[in-house]
Amino acid sequence: MNQEVNNYIKNSAENHKVILSELRKLIFAKAPNTTEQFKWSRPVYALEKDFCYLKTTKKHVTFGFFEFNKIQTNQHLIQGTGKSMRHIKLSQVSEIEEFQVGKMIEEVLK
Repeated sequence: MNQEVNNYIKNSAENHKVILSELRKLIFAKAPNTTEQFKWSRPVYALEKDFCYLKTTKKHVTFGFFEFNKIQTNQHLIQGTGKSMRHIKLSQVSEIEEFQVGKMIEEVLK
């Protein structure tokens, strides 16, 4: 695991630390060979190419997807206007399961 990502999580707001840690675990559970990087001031995850990133704001954790158009699960939650990257917003750790984020990760990896 990347030390810069460890620091990013450690220095995040208390209510975001658990969300970030759980998302990180889920990413590695769904894609064990993932490379964890710290670029563009945020954690970025890649296999052959980047597939997702994490970012914090004051109100929520943003979980972004490259190639978001592969995602079929809960498409209505995907926000943004980027051509190749969009995101979902998580305010509570329970939303990871509620939004079926694991399934979204699986779909973006196909």
